[in-house]
Amino acid sequence: MTSRRQFLALAAGLPAIGVLARPALAASPEIFNTDGIAVHGYDVVGYFTDGKAVDGNDAYMTKWRGAMWRFASAENLESFEMNPRAYAPAYGGYCAYAMAKGYVATSVPEAWTIYENRLYLNFSKGVRRRWRKDIPGYVAAADANWPAALQG
Repeated sequence: MTSRRQFLALAAGLPAIGVLARPALAASPEIFNTDGIAVHGYDVVGYFTDGKAVDGNDAYMTKWRGAMWRFASAENLESFEMNPRAYAPAYGGYCAYAMAKGYVATSVPEAWTIYENRLYLNFSKGVRRRWRKDIPGYVAAADANWPAALQG
């Protein structure tokens, strides 16, 4: 049984424990998204078929891996649904260069590269220029860090 003195000492210490104990950082979601929409609403199939960033349309959407994916056409939506891993960006759409360095960073749809039939996104076009200087090396490093880097 706890004495009154022990109880008061414990109660007095609780606020300090609350200050010292830090909540665990929430892990980053598997798919980078903005308000639940992957790749800022751009059509990931379009990078392969049109060779450019193509804005998706709300009429052609699907949910995969906890995010909504938008497409420019029913054909692109169907292609994605048949094989989402073939079109989804590497590292869940987070910046591939940052992943190579061991951390998680957002990406923009305009800073993209297709390398060995895989889509990679970067934080900015400037970062993409850096990324393109050694894509094979950065891919190897990013592969080693993925998905553990999501845990923060």
